Amino acid sequence: MKRREQSQTEQLRQALAEREAQLQEAQARLAAVEGSTSLQVGRALTAAAKRPGRSLVKLPRDLYRLWRRSGSTNHAERRRAEPVRSFDAERQEARLLTGLSGGREDLLVVATVVGPAVQTAVDPYLRSVPLRPHDAQIVMDGVDVDLLLVSASAAAPGSPWAHVGDPAAVDRTRALHWVLESAAARGIPTVLLDDAPAPPALRQLGFDRVHKGDAGVPLHLFNPVAAELVSGPEAVFVRTAPDLPVPDVLLDLGVGVVDADSPELPDALRAANVAVIPETGHGDLRLRRRAWACGTRVIPHPAVPVPEAEDLAVTVPRLRADGPTPREVRAMLRQVFLDEAAPVRLAALLDGLVFASGTPGTELPLSGRGVAVLADPASAAEADRLAEDLLGSRLRPAELVVPDTAARMPGVQRLRAEGVTVHTVRSTAPDTPEELTRDVVPADAGGPAPAHWASLAERATSPWAHLWTGPVGRHRLADLVCAAECSGADAVGTPETAVPDGREPSGAGERGFFDRETGSRQYVFVTSITPELARTGLLRRGWRPTEWNRRGTRLLALGPDHGSGTDGDSEGPTHADASTGALG
Repeated sequence: MKRREQSQTEQLRQALAEREAQLQEAQARLAAVEGSTSLQVGRALTAAAKRPGRSLVKLPRDLYRLWRRSGSTNHAERRRAEPVRSFDAERQEARLLTGLSGGREDLLVVATVVGPAVQTAVDPYLRSVPLRPHDAQIVMDGVDVDLLLVSASAAAPGSPWAHVGDPAAVDRTRALHWVLESAAARGIPTVLLDDAPAPPALRQLGFDRVHKGDAGVPLHLFNPVAAELVSGPEAVFVRTAPDLPVPDVLLDLGVGVVDADSPELPDALRAANVAVIPETGHGDLRLRRRAWACGTRVIPHPAVPVPEAEDLAVTVPRLRADGPTPREVRAMLRQVFLDEAAPVRLAALLDGLVFASGTPGTELPLSGRGVAVLADPASAAEADRLAEDLLGSRLRPAELVVPDTAARMPGVQRLRAEGVTVHTVRSTAPDTPEELTRDVVPADAGGPAPAHWASLAERATSPWAHLWTGPVGRHRLADLVCAAECSGADAVGTPETAVPDGREPSGAGERGFFDRETGSRQYVFVTSITPELARTGLLRRGWRPTEWNRRGTRLLALGPDHGSGTDGDSEGPTHADASTGALG
């Protein structure tokens, strides 16, 4: 078992045992030095020099005895020393002593000098150790980190590192320069996010990599999951500066106003069908992506009017009255999830950096998206459909788990040849009285029994498991994982209360407290679903999906208007056109 998979108590016990072994080795070496002939000769000569009278007379006798004893060493008296502790043990013990042992052990430990927005974006995907100017040296000396992350937004006025890199803030610049030198001496890579205007000297401090842009879109904040639960205007003007005037035409239309750095920005974008974003040059694309993640169309507002462009007095009322379609909302969110989300940006930043020995892995920011596909193809034709479905998916699964009877099917062999890790589970018929009389949870409609899914999930190593019962299209798996990342749900699927026309039955007695009239809603928490994606640990318990909600599981219904869960192959629109607002 790897050290990071052990409990905290086991890690402390192991670190203590290795420290005792190191102490025993030091004591053995000290005893060997004290019993060496060289040390004894030195002591005899020193005593003779201090007292020349009697010591000079005894010196030849003492030297003769040392010479006779030097050839008869008793090896049995030597203490057996334990091996010296490994470098990985030193890293783990250092993190235990500095208070970094709690929480998830599968995240990179990163020292951060970043702005509040960047800190919020990276928190779910990294174990950050914030540095402040007054304690940067102490923290860097006492904590073993894998990466140093600095953002230009940390130099904004009002932050602890305000004006770092400016000649007027020599103390903060000196502290950050010392941190960079310490990181270089210890082999820790350094990255600068150039996400905001900053003093030019900040970029010249000697970073291993300078990235033009921010840390990506934090989907745990910007997402359309709670869109219809947020009350607000149908159109919003995002003010990029406090002194930026609001166009008079927007005030006449009753458009809401929100600041770009306001904590209410996610709720304001979710409550609007359209967002008007000024074209200020810096941060314009960042706001666009956040609006797309919330399912909101974007209308850019140029500082200089563009000839022959549609006026805001026409574009805003048209798009506000015609809200985005469910397919459009999902397509915009999917595009951000695959290309611009925070874990994708962090993985790109780490790619190519040289990390110190013992670093767990640079792919860790994306490890939370790992999906194991659980399938039981009944025939070779169904295995071929499984291969076509998984190889055509926009989100490639990490592994496939099938019964051993399906391992030799051509479709499964094709997936293995394409680089998909395939695990098999031994499946046999019951042949003992205990197995014949054992209580087995019956199968749900449309799939095998929960006990069968649990046996497949036991072999999976990914955090998520997709229950494959038939082709779902090239977008569905990406949409399921995206919905789980946005909402923090434990399982995602289609609601069992849905009927073919896409509407839920009426009547309070037929729905739970959290089940609402969804209409064409894409994301809603419900009390019961037909699961398509679930946490692997949840499936291993073998519970019926109808019991999940009563056991404290959060269930998210995705796209009740898609029926069985299959999506079309159309990419769908991803944003609004810059000039006319037309979708494309």
